Amino acid sequence: MFRHLFVVIIFIFLGANALAQNTFSISGIVRDNKDGLPGASIYLSGYKIATVADNDGKFTLSNLKPGSYNLLVQIVGYLPYSKSVIISDKSVQVDLVLKENVAQLDEVVIRADPNRQKYINQFKEFFIGKTPNALQCKILNPQVLNVDYDITKSTLTVSTTEFLIVENKALGYRLKYMLDHFEYNSRTRIIYYSGHPFFEELKASAAKKKKYVAARETAYYGSSQHFFRSLYANKAKEEGFIINKMIKIPNPNRYPEYVINSNIENIRTVPEKTGIRINKTKIDTALLAFWTKQKEMPRTIDKFSRAEVLTDTLVHYYNQNLKYLSYTDALLIQYTKEKESLAYSKTGFWIFRPLDVPENEISVANLTDSGVRFYENGGIYDSRSLLYEGFWAYEKIADMVPMDYVPLPK
Repeated sequence: MFRHLFVVIIFIFLGANALAQNTFSISGIVRDNKDGLPGASIYLSGYKIATVADNDGKFTLSNLKPGSYNLLVQIVGYLPYSKSVIISDKSVQVDLVLKENVAQLDEVVIRADPNRQKYINQFKEFFIGKTPNALQCKILNPQVLNVDYDITKSTLTVSTTEFLIVENKALGYRLKYMLDHFEYNSRTRIIYYSGHPFFEELKASAAKKKKYVAARETAYYGSSQHFFRSLYANKAKEEGFIINKMIKIPNPNRYPEYVINSNIENIRTVPEKTGIRINKTKIDTALLAFWTKQKEMPRTIDKFSRAEVLTDTLVHYYNQNLKYLSYTDALLIQYTKEKESLAYSKTGFWIFRPLDVPENEISVANLTDSGVRFYENGGIYDSRSLLYEGFWAYEKIADMVPMDYVPLPK
């Protein structure tokens, strides 16, 4: 079976809780090179936890469990700032030094880019997504985005020195997103972005809040966050997940590489003898096109393995706060409690499956490293180790809930 080439690498650095009874705090001071900065906003990436620095620039975030966190800091006149903090068995103190956001306008030459809106629209599609929830999302400050398209590499990159504000009227969140990097390669069709989100609740009536709750439940269940939480608790199957393998096998429709190369070489170079003169034959363009197409075909295809993978062969303890997942080939994860939507089936993220396999939501998790560590709340310690395809690649910022989200029991 072929798997569509649309893949996504999503590196969202979310803080994560861990198994522990005691709670601790992160405290410190926000300052520049001279003094403390009163009124600075301090957020925990991936959560709804925040505070404001006092008149001396001091702050405290309390009731935190051991784990890995990312602090985000914002104040007018200074560049956004992030710092990674690990809580193990005691509270942590930090010194956060911000840099002034000095705009040297007299040195900037502004050129109108006729393609800017086109690139912004592509960014929205690949960053926020194309799900029904994405239709109710809006970037409130697109003017802060810096876009660049490298035609030689077919690569779109987007960056910003300010928080990107995304209003999600489907889930009832207002996101402040510190975008580290965004890249889309139209040749490989690989999307990569990394950053730090902070969640704020949108003001809403009781009826609207009820709709938000229902939409958040749908977004959470079947997500990668839900999967890793259930995997940590050893309840993946109970929660509705079936784990198989996607195995690469030689493409039966493709000739061996040496046969392809030999035929292409012969078509281009074989001479024809006529008396004492040697004239090159006319190239058989149809035959050349056939072998060229053969060369462009993938050497391997993906096969859906019917054997169910048992979690005790995949998951191991890394330490008291982390578990470790390691495997060969790629994991194919079915979520049996939700069927694929018509909207999803029309996208380039759809995973081909045998006709007798139910239309469950299917995602493929590829390891780009030897393994991946994850927390009890579904947070990934080393997100660069994973590459998603299928449903988890389809769902992006528009379908994301905070890491401390607590779903209603099903």
